[in-house]
Amino acid sequence: QVQLVESGGGLVQVGGSLTLSCTASGIMFSIDVMGWYRQAPGKQRELVAQITSINTANYADSVKGRFTVSRANGKNTVYLQMNSLKPEDTGVYYCNAQGIRTFARPYDAWGEGTQVTVSP
Repeated sequence: QVQLVESGGGLVQVGGSLTLSCTASGIMFSIDVMGWYRQAPGKQRELVAQITSINTANYADSVKGRFTVSRANGKNTVYLQMNSLKPEDTGVYYCNAQGIRTFARPYDAWGEGTQVTVSP
């Protein structure tokens, strides 16, 4: 079983910054992709940013230039640096990891989520 633990959410004013982190644990042969999704009240969960094991990153258009995703492979950790935050960035942020575990079984794991609130 792969487990993800997130931290770093909170309340911040418009224009402020926050950094989220997420660490994966469990028996994993590989972590191919790690990333962040968010869900605002009344909306569907959407991709924010993700990064592969070779540090190829992908961002939602709404966060390009403001957010940076990075990973520390030796620590099985992914980070999301969020700058110039806007009220529309408010939501629950979920960490996601995809890869291969023992016996070549794929996994698609989710964290429990961390709340980010951007106040006007």
